[in-house]
Amino acid sequence: MTPPRWALCLVLCAAALAAPAQTIVMASTTSTEQSGLFTYLLPEFRKASGIDIKVVAVGTGQALDMGRRGDADVLFVHDQPAEEKMVAEGEVLKRYPVMYNDFVLVGPAPDPARAKGRDIVEALKKLAATNAPFISRGDKSGTHAAELRYWAQAGLAGATGTGYKACGCGMGPALNIGSSSSAYVLTDRGTWLNFKNRGDLVVLVEGDNRLFNQYGVMVVNPARHPQTKVAEAQKFVDWVISPAGQSVIAGYKIAGEQLFFSNAGTGK
Repeated sequence: MTPPRWALCLVLCAAALAAPAQTIVMASTTSTEQSGLFTYLLPEFRKASGIDIKVVAVGTGQALDMGRRGDADVLFVHDQPAEEKMVAEGEVLKRYPVMYNDFVLVGPAPDPARAKGRDIVEALKKLAATNAPFISRGDKSGTHAAELRYWAQAGLAGATGTGYKACGCGMGPALNIGSSSSAYVLTDRGTWLNFKNRGDLVVLVEGDNRLFNQYGVMVVNPARHPQTKVAEAQKFVDWVISPAGQSVIAGYKIAGEQLFFSNAGTGK
């Protein structure tokens, strides 16, 4: 006997509900996660694609290493020289610019080192000269890589003063240490805006062109790692650089302040 239509419908619906959602792994930075961006962005991608993304939030250096090992399908990071090296080495298919914000130097409001201003290099010189407490992430992240560039530009690589401490930790924990010890910290603005435990820390240095912070996204090369879910990873890349994805990024704000600025297609 032919089953009634409603019974067939129930069977089909149950099968659809039982089908597991497609999932890809994205290695990304602690700054994108701790800024709250992914909580806002990824559900929108899920709605558009039906694909779930498992985020592994680590420093950019560790995220790139995950790509080299084939432990991720897509990378969302912010160390452009290292990203371009990955492309040249054939570890990823292509690098796409996605968005930017900037780094800021935060520190105790009294600013005992008198670091306040627009020049990050001059500020670091003052920190070293006064042996001011400074918390470095020390974790090979994009933020750490930028910090090391600024110390080098100041002529102080390896001579950062006795107050310099590396925590080997993410951006949020570094800020917590800085807050509890009234130390200076280089941070991305997105994490800073979402950071609640500020203590007496305030933004002291901002506006220097050298503090520009570009993010890129890349699909891991399946020729190196055949298990890469290329089609699904590329769907995320295509969406996040599309007008729809770029609009979602631009719409993420805290207390009315935009955290990231879309710039896909700019060649940055």
